[in-house]
Amino acid sequence: MEVVLPKPAKVMGKSKQIGNHKSGKKKNIAKTWKTKRRTKDLDQIHVDMIPTNAAKLLKQDVDYDVAGCGQHYCLHCARYFVDLKTLKEHFKTKVHKKRLKQLREEPYTQAEAERAAGMGSYIPPKKVEVHTQQVEEDME
Repeated sequence: MEVVLPKPAKVMGKSKQIGNHKSGKKKNIAKTWKTKRRTKDLDQIHVDMIPTNAAKLLKQDVDYDVAGCGQHYCLHCARYFVDLKTLKEHFKTKVHKKRLKQLREEPYTQAEAERAAGMGSYIPPKKVEVHTQQVEEDME
């Protein structure tokens, strides 16, 4: 006597497909948006404002990968501009003026962190004199 068992019925549910046509995209969109327009930090800009570094940044070689071929650069905002006119307009904007105000305070150092932790006496941060960079008119 042979017992014939019925075949199990197919159960509806999640497909076992592993990938799809969107697998090439990044999974974490929030991180992408946060880092998309990330600019230099204030302490990095303070290093760029040292006269030797500033001269190199303001007199760059032609670079076709950045806006304005790398010839119109705002030192304080770390941004490239298409031409001299837009650079001058940028100097009058609220964004540039806010950045100048932020740069007036001396950058945070390890010594200051140690003093804040109780390993020395508190010294208030110094104010740094910051002015908008000079623009050469003969670039046009």
